[in-house]
Amino acid sequence: MQSDQEAAEYFGSHSVAGVWDQLPEAPQAKPSPALARKIRDRHARAKSPISLRLTPEQVAAAKRIAAEKSVGYQTQLRMWIAEGIGREAKRAWSLLEISKYSWATNRQLGFTRHR
Repeated sequence: MQSDQEAAEYFGSHSVAGVWDQLPEAPQAKPSPALARKIRDRHARAKSPISLRLTPEQVAAAKRIAAEKSVGYQTQLRMWIAEGIGREAKRAWSLLEISKYSWATNRQLGFTRHR
């Protein structure tokens, strides 16, 4: 078994460029009907276009980070927004649970809310 370093050295010094044109063309990949349905459903879900005002530096940073991850920068921005929404929802749920706990504890102790 080769180490990662050995593999990196091998692929760093070997190329398929010389034989690329001699390689047979691969057949078009055909997804299973179930996978094709999932892909269609995913793309069918509408995304609402919105407008965000970002600084040129923010856009450049998003593009740079997205390129490092091999995704589009708008996809990266959507992922960050989804992560932030998930984090805030989780925090809000935690606060709600604390609030419910505090209310129940206060009630058990005989404290009531004043209106």
